[in-house]
This record gives sequence, structure tokens and C-alpha cells, in this order.
Amino acid sequence: MALILSIETSTSVCSAAFHEDGDLLAVKELRVPQSAAAQLAVQIEELFATTNLSKKKLDAVAISSGPGSYTGLRIGVATAKGICCGLRIPLISIDSLLVLASHISDPSAYDLLCPMIDARRMEVYCSLLDNSLATIENTQAKIIDSTSFSNHLALHSILFFGDGAAKCHDHIRHQKAVFLDDVCPTAESMGKLGFQKYKLGQFENVGLFEPNYLKNFVAKTKSV
Repeated sequence: MALILSIETSTSVCSAAFHEDGDLLAVKELRVPQSAAAQLAVQIEELFATTNLSKKKLDAVAISSGPGSYTGLRIGVATAKGICCGLRIPLISIDSLLVLASHISDPSAYDLLCPMIDARRMEVYCSLLDNSLATIENTQAKIIDSTSFSNHLALHSILFFGDGAAKCHDHIRHQKAVFLDDVCPTAESMGKLGFQKYKLGQFENVGLFEPNYLKNFVAKTKSV
């Protein structure tokens, strides 16, 4: 039996969950922007308290590895690393867009899936997957305009979803384009993906691992 702590902090949703052999045991979720710094450790402690599980029972930590919020990813990965080092257990990383895609209950209803995370202005972090979640186009930062995905939409229906999809409605206009705006990646959806990597021994180097920020972080200064 493998008990895995899953952590997801790539968007405004901060969440943590316990999965045993890929099956959900418990989840804590907070849909408040920029809540990871203050609430992630609290959520994890609440999971241990509500399930009466010992930290020593953990077999691995799975982290949503990006792309997404720079601050959220940094906090999530730092927390995961601390737990892995303290308990001497392996670290598993899962692409945030794949976590988002695994939240779709019936992917077979569409030819292709396009998970999108908001990257500000008209840019999104996205990938293109078939309905078995195999990669068609790799994770990328993409500026959306009226021609985006037109070659694929000519032949296939595409489900666009995630917090980046909302701003694409007025630009991607096609009868084969379907939009879901209120879907976010959460730790609840990481169980099967994390357990599969655990069984295959696909672990990260805890000391060297960094999130996939995809773009360089640019600090903003307040106007005066």
C-alpha cells in the first residue's frame, strides 16, 4: 500500500490530499487567491488530524510542478521538499496542466483537450492532449488570437478549460470549440497520476528539483 500526500498550488486554489494506491482518502481545499503561503501547512496538518494518520506512514509526496503561479509553485515545492527531506521519502512531480486535464470526468466526449492556466493579458499556459490524455502539443506559453488552434479545430472538437479559458471565448470562435471556465487543478485529481509514477519509481532529485515556471519571474514595483 502506498500513502501519498498530494499538493497543488499552481493557481488560486490551494489544496492538499491523501491518496492510498491512487484512491482519495481526504482532501483540503481553499479557493482564495494567494492563500498558499498562509494555509498550505495548515491544510496538511488538518489532513493528518482528521485522518488520524501518522507522518511516518507517508510513502511519498506528489507535487503539481507547474506551470502556473510563480509564488504558489515556489511555496508548494518548498513545502514538499521539506517533508521529503524530513521523512526521507521520494518526491513525485506532475505537470499542472495534466492535473487539470485529469479533472475532466468524461474526456472521451471530445476529440482533444486543451487545459489552460491564466498567464495574464492574452497569454495562457496550455497543452493539447487527446482524450486519453496523451500529448499532442507540449506545455507552452501561448498568446491567444483568432487563429489559435485553427488547424486542429478544422478537424477535431476541442474542450478548452481552466482559468485561462475564460478570456479565450471572444477570440477562438468555432463550432467545434467548447469552453469550461470554472475548472482548476486540485490535489484531489492527482491520485492516479502520482501512484502510477510511484509504482514506476519515477522520482525527482529532492535537492535539485525546481518547478516548471515556463517564464522568467518579473517582480513588479508599486506605482507612486
